[in-house]
Amino acid sequence: MSDRPLSLFKLSAAIASGVWLGFIAIVLTTWLASRYLFPQSLAPVAQAVQQLGKPAVAEPEPPNRMFEQYQQNLQKQEQQQSLEQARSNARNLSNPKCQFWLQQDQNAPNEKTRANVLQFCD
Repeated sequence: MSDRPLSLFKLSAAIASGVWLGFIAIVLTTWLASRYLFPQSLAPVAQAVQQLGKPAVAEPEPPNRMFEQYQQNLQKQEQQQSLEQARSNARNLSNPKCQFWLQQDQNAPNEKTRANVLQFCD
């Protein structure tokens, strides 16, 4: 009967080590399978780990688009006012070049015609 407690201990130890080794085998198999079958799923994690070691770099702020749009609108308004003044100025009625470019700008307005109106008209 003295062999019985020792054999019970050996049996318990063998079962415990088998369960433990089986658990480790399952974890390793799952890890290897996920690493080789789904490499793209781990890419964000790898990038995050790499960026943890790097110092943060401050990116320059993008220009304020609303302010740029505001400036563009102001330029357009100023240009429109200049064109209206050129059309209403009595001295431009006797200037043939000015009259030509005013007519061109009225028929087909574009940057070139506006620039020429501002150049040839007072």
